[in-house]
Amino acid sequence: MQTSPPKTRGRKPLADAASGPPQTADDRYRAPALDKGLDILELLAQQPQGLTRAEIVKEMDRNANEIYRMLERLVARQYVMRSISGDRYALSLKLFALAHMHPPLNRLINQALPIMDEFARKSEQSCHMGVYDRGNVLISAQINSPRGWGLALQRGASVTLVGTASGQVLLAFSDEAARQRMLAEHAPLEGEIPLAGKNLATTLQDIRSCGYLERDSLQSFGVVDISFPILGPDNTALAALTCPFMRRIDRHAGPDQKEVLTLLGNAARALSLTQGMTQ
Repeated sequence: MQTSPPKTRGRKPLADAASGPPQTADDRYRAPALDKGLDILELLAQQPQGLTRAEIVKEMDRNANEIYRMLERLVARQYVMRSISGDRYALSLKLFALAHMHPPLNRLINQALPIMDEFARKSEQSCHMGVYDRGNVLISAQINSPRGWGLALQRGASVTLVGTASGQVLLAFSDEAARQRMLAEHAPLEGEIPLAGKNLATTLQDIRSCGYLERDSLQSFGVVDISFPILGPDNTALAALTCPFMRRIDRHAGPDQKEVLTLLGNAARALSLTQGMTQ
């Protein structure tokens, strides 16, 4: 008489150690249904005319039934709208409305301040965050050195787009169309040192190749500007995080320029929405 193997009660058999690599944290905490819905939203965000259900199924390489169920829920929650004919799906304005309930710049500043404060404490240097604003750079956030000395730019100040570390980083990590628009909108500020087009193009290419800017300040003696981009999902700069590094020459041995460069790069990466940033 054959006997069947004993059944386990509520426990799955352990996986064979050779069956695959151990799970990462990302694997353990996956939510497949949520991932599916987000994939649909990201796909439709790239299609202003919308897609049919068959096209969505093909693009996502998923089972038609699971896509149908997810689409119906997104339509019911008003994140996706169905065309009058019922055969095409497109994003509604709900995501736009949600984003504007909390302005993006305020959100970025709120996320940046604690990270900038940590950088200032570890580096013993000041730092500021600049964003593009109507042809130049707006200092949107600033943290002083905890040592009580250093070069600090006031929040709300406007600095030149082409002659500052922040401005050049913003230009370097913008796409070509945006860069040309920014330069066309640029209005020279007092004291600005103009850069010829060829020299500026070479400078921006060097910044892109390096992934950051590190050079003597064009505004102050004894200061080294270190600036990293805060990148968005498309690898273009949302903002520039900059430290006007000042070296101590007394007996206090604070972090050196190389250490500060590493700390600032880590802070910019923590704020970026992409892993594609290099140092």
